[in-house]
Amino acid sequence: MKTGPEQGHAPGTVPQHIFEQVVAQADVAIAITDPHAEIVYVNPAFTRVTGYAASDVIGRNQSILSNRTTPPDVYKSMWQKIGRGEPWHGRLVNLRKDGTRYLADLTITPVLDDAGGISSFLGMQRDVTDLHRLECRVRNSKALIESVVDAAPLAFALLDGDDKVVLDNHEYKKLMGDLAMAEPAAMMLAAIRTELGTNFTTNVAQHDGYAFLDHEVRIERRGWSAPRWFSCSGVWVNEDDDRADAFFAPQRVVYLLLVAKEITSLRAEQEKARIAALQAVLSEEDRVAGLRESLSAAVFQIEGPINIIASAVAMLGRRGGNGSDPMAQALSDAVQAGQTALAHLRSIIPDQPRVPRSLVNINEALRDIIDLSTSRLLAAGITVAWQPQSVLPAIHGDPNRLRALFKTLVDNALEAMNVKAWRERELRIATRALLGSIEVIIEDSGPGIPVDHQLKVFEPFFTTKRGSVGTGLAAAQQVAADHGGLIEIDPAYRKGCRVRVVLPTRAKDRDE
Repeated sequence: MKTGPEQGHAPGTVPQHIFEQVVAQADVAIAITDPHAEIVYVNPAFTRVTGYAASDVIGRNQSILSNRTTPPDVYKSMWQKIGRGEPWHGRLVNLRKDGTRYLADLTITPVLDDAGGISSFLGMQRDVTDLHRLECRVRNSKALIESVVDAAPLAFALLDGDDKVVLDNHEYKKLMGDLAMAEPAAMMLAAIRTELGTNFTTNVAQHDGYAFLDHEVRIERRGWSAPRWFSCSGVWVNEDDDRADAFFAPQRVVYLLLVAKEITSLRAEQEKARIAALQAVLSEEDRVAGLRESLSAAVFQIEGPINIIASAVAMLGRRGGNGSDPMAQALSDAVQAGQTALAHLRSIIPDQPRVPRSLVNINEALRDIIDLSTSRLLAAGITVAWQPQSVLPAIHGDPNRLRALFKTLVDNALEAMNVKAWRERELRIATRALLGSIEVIIEDSGPGIPVDHQLKVFEPFFTTKRGSVGTGLAAAQQVAADHGGLIEIDPAYRKGCRVRVVLPTRAKDRDE
């Protein structure tokens, strides 16, 4: 046999003995049959896979390997394809010599002669029984996990690095429908990030892969549907990159698994107790605030006449020279007595109670005030349109003073509309998050505030109400200022009064 170029074989071709060595030593089971599927050659790997030696199968039909459990349609499709001279690839259940079954991953390639006819078939197969078993286990595990996750009374959502949900369960889909929003998970996560700040990343090391643990999120709904409460936990999930170029340089894709457990019923019971306690606290604060205002107003009203008398005494002193005028002395004694009384009044004015600053949910604070004002609103025939942003970042502030701020604005709106024969009686309250701050809009359909009074109403003791002297809006403005925010009246609003409150989410107390 000629095996080299010097012996006559064409350049660029492989000698026949090399082909024979390659086929014989290949690690894939190879069988060659004639056009009628009669076996004419098998390699050693075929014997290792099937248990049949070459002497057992040469001259016999390839069907010796068939287990008769492969559907006939599979064989029909196979023969149709290879009969047209096209290769076929698929899986068959085959039978070894010892009677055990295995799953063969088989490729059959027709070998054509010079005339284009089929001279033989080349069959190559691998035993993929273990691979099939592993695939089934993976599918079964996936189906089992999905069944458990879907049956769990918890909402699961897997988010990528852009906070997009890539996987969720039935409870999460149900939550989307209940809340009528596209992706509550991203909204919950944004609120949690805002409140945790830098702790969002440091928590990973602290809690063995947890981004956060049992963090409560309150979701408001428009109208007067009760808010929904969820206890949320976040777990980091790492996935190996399956791209080819990551084979030798493994990379991981990081996801966040958000688990949300609804605790609305539990919080509802707690809210009843909290509102009852809050009502008592606010009633006491109202009493103290009323006393503070009354005493401050008394000081304010007494100071005027005393200052006038003091000026008169000074004038008489300059005219009398030695101060021997009895009238001047009497007036001087009156001024001194008045100033002593003023000092006493100032000393008994109750101090504004201060509580440690904490995270305050503005939606919750507004709902508290409206809930506590419900009876007065109903008695006045006022309807309330509640239009909150579903989730707001928390404000770092004094919860009692912030409630007092909103109570003042709601009370003013209620009193403005509660006048005889006034028909339009609607209070509209809306909240939304701005960049680094919270905006609250309070609108009423009352008579409004004249433009020339819109700045004066924030002055202490200025009022348009007959027989009333107080510090309401001035005190509310001070609360906003102490929190780094502002209150302003919209001068262009013509359907009543529109008040805008802006409070930064992170602000240092002026008194700290």
